[in-house]
Amino acid sequence: MPVIITQIVPTPVGPLSLLARDGVLVAAGFTADPREMFVRLPPALRDLAMAEGDLADAAQAVRDYLDRKLDALDRIPVEQSGTPTRQRLYEALRAVPAGTTVSYGLLAERAGLPRTAARAAGSACAQNLIAPFVPCHRVLPSSGGYGGYYYGTHVKEWLLAHESPAPPKT
Repeated sequence: MPVIITQIVPTPVGPLSLLARDGVLVAAGFTADPREMFVRLPPALRDLAMAEGDLADAAQAVRDYLDRKLDALDRIPVEQSGTPTRQRLYEALRAVPAGTTVSYGLLAERAGLPRTAARAAGSACAQNLIAPFVPCHRVLPSSGGYGGYYYGTHVKEWLLAHESPAPPKT
Protein backbone atom coordinates (compact mmCIF):
# COMPACT_ATOMS: atom_id res chain seq x y z
CA MET A 1 0.00 0.00 0.00
CA PRO A 2 1.36 3.46 -0.88
CA VAL A 3 2.48 5.69 1.95
CA ILE A 4 3.56 9.31 2.29
CA ILE A 5 7.19 9.35 3.43
CA THR A 6 8.39 12.40 5.35
CA GLN A 7 11.80 13.79 6.17
CA ILE A 8 12.84 17.05 7.78
CA VAL A 9 15.94 18.84 6.50
CA PRO A 10 17.50 21.70 8.47
CA THR A 11 18.03 25.00 6.63
CA PRO A 12 19.28 28.43 7.76
CA VAL A 13 15.66 29.70 7.78
CA GLY A 14 14.24 26.76 9.69
CA PRO A 15 13.33 23.15 9.11
CA LEU A 16 12.06 22.11 5.69
CA SER A 17 9.56 19.24 5.75
CA LEU A 18 9.58 17.02 2.67
CA LEU A 19 6.72 14.64 1.80
CA ALA A 20 6.86 12.14 -1.05
CA ARG A 21 4.83 9.31 -2.50
CA ASP A 22 6.61 6.69 -4.61
CA GLY A 23 9.72 8.89 -4.82
CA VAL A 24 7.84 11.93 -6.10
CA LEU A 25 7.67 15.04 -3.92
CA VAL A 26 4.04 15.96 -3.18
CA ALA A 27 4.70 18.62 -0.55
CA ALA A 28 7.54 20.62 0.94
CA GLY A 29 7.38 23.53 3.30
CA PHE A 30 9.27 25.44 5.95
CA THR A 31 7.84 23.78 9.05
CA ALA A 32 9.16 21.37 11.65
CA ASP A 33 5.90 19.41 11.55
CA PRO A 34 5.23 17.48 8.31
CA ARG A 35 1.58 17.12 9.40
CA GLU A 36 1.14 20.83 8.63
CA MET A 37 1.88 19.98 5.00
CA PHE A 38 0.03 16.65 5.06
CA VAL A 39 -3.31 18.30 5.95
CA ARG A 40 -2.98 20.54 2.87
CA LEU A 41 -2.70 17.58 0.48
CA PRO A 42 -5.65 16.54 -1.69
CA PRO A 43 -8.05 14.06 -0.01
CA ALA A 44 -6.75 11.04 -1.95
CA LEU A 45 -3.26 11.59 -0.55
CA ARG A 46 -4.52 12.36 2.95
CA ASP A 47 -6.11 8.90 2.92
CA LEU A 48 -2.61 7.36 2.81
CA ALA A 49 -0.56 6.60 5.88
CA MET A 50 2.29 8.94 6.75
CA ALA A 51 5.67 7.64 7.96
CA GLU A 52 9.11 9.07 8.60
CA GLY A 53 11.71 7.83 6.18
CA ASP A 54 14.69 8.66 4.03
CA LEU A 55 14.08 10.89 1.04
CA ALA A 56 17.74 10.81 0.08
CA ASP A 57 17.50 12.46 -3.36
CA ALA A 58 15.30 15.35 -2.24
CA ALA A 59 17.26 15.89 0.99
CA GLN A 60 20.55 15.91 -0.95
CA ALA A 61 19.08 18.37 -3.44
CA VAL A 62 18.24 20.71 -0.56
CA ARG A 63 21.78 20.39 0.84
CA ASP A 64 23.22 21.03 -2.63
CA TYR A 65 20.96 24.07 -3.04
CA LEU A 66 22.16 25.40 0.31
CA ASP A 67 25.75 24.88 -0.94
CA ARG A 68 24.85 27.26 -3.81
CA LYS A 69 24.24 24.60 -6.45
CA LEU A 70 21.10 26.57 -7.12
CA ASP A 71 19.63 24.34 -9.82
CA ALA A 72 19.75 21.23 -7.59
CA LEU A 73 16.04 21.43 -6.69
CA ASP A 74 15.11 21.29 -10.39
CA ARG A 75 16.12 17.62 -10.71
CA ILE A 76 13.59 16.40 -8.15
CA PRO A 77 10.27 15.15 -9.58
CA VAL A 78 7.23 16.88 -8.13
CA GLU A 79 3.49 16.42 -8.45
CA GLN A 80 0.60 18.45 -7.16
CA SER A 81 -3.02 18.59 -8.10
CA GLY A 82 -4.66 21.40 -9.97
CA THR A 83 -6.50 22.40 -13.09
CA PRO A 84 -4.69 22.36 -16.44
CA THR A 85 -4.20 26.12 -16.09
CA ARG A 86 -2.72 25.69 -12.61
CA GLN A 87 -0.41 22.95 -13.93
CA ARG A 88 0.85 25.29 -16.68
CA LEU A 89 1.55 27.93 -14.05
CA TYR A 90 3.48 25.43 -11.90
CA GLU A 91 5.51 24.37 -14.95
CA ALA A 92 6.27 28.02 -15.72
CA LEU A 93 7.29 28.54 -12.09
CA ARG A 94 9.75 25.65 -12.24
CA ALA A 95 11.27 27.24 -15.35
CA VAL A 96 12.12 30.52 -13.57
CA PRO A 97 15.88 30.23 -13.01
CA ALA A 98 17.42 30.77 -9.61
CA GLY A 99 18.78 34.28 -9.24
CA THR A 100 15.94 35.79 -11.27
CA THR A 101 12.43 36.95 -10.47
CA VAL A 102 9.26 37.51 -12.46
CA SER A 103 6.05 39.41 -11.87
CA TYR A 104 2.74 37.60 -11.56
CA GLY A 105 1.76 38.96 -14.99
CA LEU A 106 4.96 37.71 -16.61
CA LEU A 107 4.51 34.30 -14.97
CA ALA A 108 1.01 34.11 -16.45
CA GLU A 109 2.38 35.07 -19.87
CA ARG A 110 5.12 32.40 -19.64
CA ALA A 111 2.40 29.86 -18.86
CA GLY A 112 0.67 30.76 -22.12
CA LEU A 113 -1.99 32.86 -20.44
CA PRO A 114 -2.70 36.53 -20.99
CA ARG A 115 -0.72 38.88 -18.79
CA THR A 116 -4.06 39.84 -17.27
CA ALA A 117 -4.16 36.39 -15.65
CA ALA A 118 -1.84 37.69 -12.94
CA ARG A 119 -4.51 36.93 -10.35
CA ALA A 120 -4.53 33.25 -11.40
CA ALA A 121 -0.73 33.24 -11.09
CA GLY A 122 -1.01 34.70 -7.60
CA SER A 123 -3.54 32.06 -6.64
CA ALA A 124 -1.27 29.28 -7.94
CA CYS A 125 1.59 30.65 -5.85
CA ALA A 126 -0.62 30.88 -2.76
CA GLN A 127 -1.72 27.24 -3.19
CA ASN A 128 1.73 25.87 -4.08
CA LEU A 129 2.49 22.91 -1.79
CA ILE A 130 6.06 22.24 -2.90
CA ALA A 131 8.18 25.24 -1.88
CA PRO A 132 10.98 25.91 -2.72
CA PHE A 133 11.06 23.14 -5.39
CA VAL A 134 8.26 24.95 -7.21
CA PRO A 135 9.84 28.36 -6.58
CA CYS A 136 6.96 30.73 -5.95
CA HIS A 137 9.43 32.82 -3.92
CA ARG A 138 10.79 34.04 -7.28
CA VAL A 139 7.54 35.85 -8.09
CA LEU A 140 7.29 39.46 -6.99
CA PRO A 141 4.46 41.96 -7.38
CA SER A 142 4.95 44.46 -10.20
CA SER A 143 4.10 47.22 -7.72
CA GLY A 144 7.35 46.52 -5.85
CA GLY A 145 8.29 44.84 -2.60
CA TYR A 146 8.27 41.15 -1.83
CA GLY A 147 4.56 40.48 -1.62
CA GLY A 148 3.34 37.63 0.52
CA TYR A 149 4.81 34.20 1.14
CA TYR A 150 3.11 31.34 2.95
CA TYR A 151 6.13 30.78 5.22
CA GLY A 152 6.74 34.46 5.93
CA THR A 153 8.39 37.26 4.03
CA HIS A 154 11.65 36.70 5.92
CA VAL A 155 11.94 33.23 4.33
CA LYS A 156 11.21 34.63 0.86
CA GLU A 157 13.81 37.37 1.37
CA TRP A 158 16.39 34.81 2.54
CA LEU A 159 15.76 32.53 -0.45
CA LEU A 160 16.10 35.41 -2.91
CA ALA A 161 19.27 36.69 -1.21
CA HIS A 162 20.71 33.16 -1.21
CA GLU A 163 20.06 32.87 -4.94
CA SER A 164 21.43 36.29 -5.83
CA PRO A 165 24.87 36.37 -7.42
CA ALA A 166 27.60 36.49 -4.82
CA PRO A 167 29.29 39.88 -4.59
CA PRO A 168 32.76 39.92 -6.09
CA LYS A 169 35.58 39.29 -3.62
CA THR A 170 37.98 42.16 -3.14
